[in-house]
Amino acid sequence: QVQLVESGGGLVQAGGSLRLSCAASGSIFSINAMGWYRQAPGKQRELVAIITNGGSTNYAASVKGRFSISRDNAKNTVYLQMNSLKPEDTAVYYCAAGWFTGIGFDMSTIHWGQGTQVTVSS
Repeated sequence: QVQLVESGGGLVQAGGSLRLSCAASGSIFSINAMGWYRQAPGKQRELVAIITNGGSTNYAASVKGRFSISRDNAKNTVYLQMNSLKPEDTAVYYCAAGWFTGIGFDMSTIHWGQGTQVTVSS
C-alpha cells in the first residue's frame, strides 16, 4: 500500500500563494508519477498537475503558468506551488500517486491523499 499525507491548504486572498506538500510512504516502488487533482463543490474532480519520476510535468490549461509541481525524490515528497490564486481555484486538493501511462494515471493503480481545502477569497 501507498500512503499519501497532504499538508499546506488554507485560506488565501486572490493573488496570493500557497504551497501544498504530499509525502508518500509504503510501497512507493510501485508508482512512477505523482500529481494533484482538485474538486470544487458541484464539479467533477479534475487533474491539475502530474510529475513523473523522470521529472516530466503536465498541467491543466487553467493553471499553467501559475502553478508549479515539483518533487523531492529523496524525501518522497511532491509539492504544488500555487501562485496568483483565483477564487475559481477554490477546491479540495487531492494528492495522487500511481502509474503514468503517458496520457494520465492508470486509475487501477492510483492512490489518494486525504485531501486538503484551498479557499481563495476575492
